[in-house]
Amino acid sequence: MRLFPRLLLNHLMCVAVTAAVLLLAAEVTAQPFIRHHVEQMVDLIGPRGTSLRGDLTHGMRDTLTRALLAALPLALLVATGIAWASARRVTASVRALQSGSGAIASGEYARRLPEAGQDELADLARSFNRMAGTLERVEQTRVELIGNVAHELRTPVSAVRGYAEAAQDGVLPAGQALAAIAREVAGMERLVQDLSLVSRVEAGRVELKVGDVPLAELFSQAQDRFALAFEDRGIAFQVDVPPGPLTVRADPERAQQILANLLRNALRHTPPGGTVRVSAQAEATTVAVSVADTGGGIAPEHLERVFERFFRADPARTPGEGSGVGLTIARGLARAMGGELGVRSGPGQGSTFTWTVRRA
Repeated sequence: MRLFPRLLLNHLMCVAVTAAVLLLAAEVTAQPFIRHHVEQMVDLIGPRGTSLRGDLTHGMRDTLTRALLAALPLALLVATGIAWASARRVTASVRALQSGSGAIASGEYARRLPEAGQDELADLARSFNRMAGTLERVEQTRVELIGNVAHELRTPVSAVRGYAEAAQDGVLPAGQALAAIAREVAGMERLVQDLSLVSRVEAGRVELKVGDVPLAELFSQAQDRFALAFEDRGIAFQVDVPPGPLTVRADPERAQQILANLLRNALRHTPPGGTVRVSAQAEATTVAVSVADTGGGIAPEHLERVFERFFRADPARTPGEGSGVGLTIARGLARAMGGELGVRSGPGQGSTFTWTVRRA
């Protein structure tokens, strides 16, 4: 049996039971009231009223019963109408939920249910809408990811094809073409590795070996690794090694990866003649590691989106300038180690990325 007739039948059963209980209760509870009223009438009539006591009692009981029976059909009709409307309201919400879930299942992630009311059905509609919104965002992210990956791969694939055709046509020597193809393949391999790491970070399945890491050692390794790259670009690179034996709780390899991704980002967005500065500020239980640059800065509406996969605040940046997921990986690793990664910036004011990590 479907939900509407089942609900209606349940309501009608409740109505029938209520009507029967009402009749029975009226018959039982009316006796004292009838008796009291008859005694008052007997006192008013006088000695003759004693002989009428039985007739008066029977007449009043009979009148009450007939009045109840006469009113019962109308009461049942009204109650049936109310039960029908109530069942229709409940089943209408269920049908709307069924229709909405069917639309979601068929890919219509923009479908929403009306949320009028404060009852459980309205709460169910709100929960459904939140679920639909989440699924819509997930689907949008999936579509964007596929498009972004295709976009990132299009340039190296086209380059590989061009080098191969040039070698076949004799335009380029085979050795030179193979070297160029190997370079492009290496870039695609880095992209695949970064995407694999992003998926593991976001799923919480990245392996971490957290221990006590001297911050001065992290800074020194980062300076040795990137000093030449900044020098080649004509960018001043300052590393303020914190004094004293300041240590943090982190995975040494992943901590270096966070710093490397932040420095690569600063290297890409700082013009020649600019400055990139790495510093640290110790707090009671944390250390704030900052990478500040004097680049063009980030617009306020883009501050949170810079951590999204493949997001480019500067649309003019060409593919191949990094995998586009470095900041996503950095924030994911920072959070996996119990820290956080944020950014402060403004147009023309440069950017400061701050990694908050626990002290040892």
